[in-house]
Amino acid sequence: MKLTRRTFIRQTSGLLTAAALLPKAAYAAGTKIKVGACVVGLDVAKQAGIEGVQVWAGNEADELDIHTAGTRAKYKLQMESAWLPICSIMLGLLNDFPLATDPRGPAWLTQCIEAAQDLKIKNILVAFFGKGDLLADKKLKEEEFKSVVQRLKAAAPRAKEAGVTLAVENYLSAEQNLRLLEEVNHEAVSLYYDVYNTGITMGYDSPAEIRKLKGRISQIHFKNGDRYLDESKPYFEAIASAVKEISYQGWIVLETSSPSKNGVADAKRNGDFVRTLFA
Repeated sequence: MKLTRRTFIRQTSGLLTAAALLPKAAYAAGTKIKVGACVVGLDVAKQAGIEGVQVWAGNEADELDIHTAGTRAKYKLQMESAWLPICSIMLGLLNDFPLATDPRGPAWLTQCIEAAQDLKIKNILVAFFGKGDLLADKKLKEEEFKSVVQRLKAAAPRAKEAGVTLAVENYLSAEQNLRLLEEVNHEAVSLYYDVYNTGITMGYDSPAEIRKLKGRISQIHFKNGDRYLDESKPYFEAIASAVKEISYQGWIVLETSSPSKNGVADAKRNGDFVRTLFA
């Protein structure tokens, strides 16, 4: 089809206008950061200044909700309408039905990989909290740890083929996580680093841990309990400094609360603060 100069200018102008309405990514010290969230949906993400959302894989079922054709079709329409991506899938049901022991765990990993490939999502958060916690008194539960290593190792080639990363989020220290990654020994398995779980809940030195984990973190959660992120500015400034030092490129995903009960406004405040840290 022949494209006239007038048509080209009109179409290009429309694209530039639409692009100008999108939230701006933050850049600093060679670090490109995009702000995502798991606390608002695609329908209101732009109002909150959010560049992408994290979605729930679903509750316990032989076939996870994210894997069903209907749910995937719904998300495709929402992404097209919002002109925003899904930044990751949260496989949170593993907190109650642990990957280490539940016989459905490997199938759930496969289903999430297939859904992520279809929806062009690059990261799957593989959770290890609650019943799925791999620690007891900060020491590894060795049998569960070995089982997790084997199941991640088995799923990793399929993830790589699909262009997907299995990002493990847990209470482990940097050293324990490095052991986990070394035993899995596959580029499709990395870490989903939560700065509250590590620095506040577990009392680790999160900036130091982030530096130790350079090249091993594929996505990051920011949260601050029942407070806004900017109410702990020095803490998050130290985190941001470490993130810049390791030249992290990717999503900072808000897993934040809503003190004002206005989820959109509170996500915007937290997202704007994150951008100031990297601006």
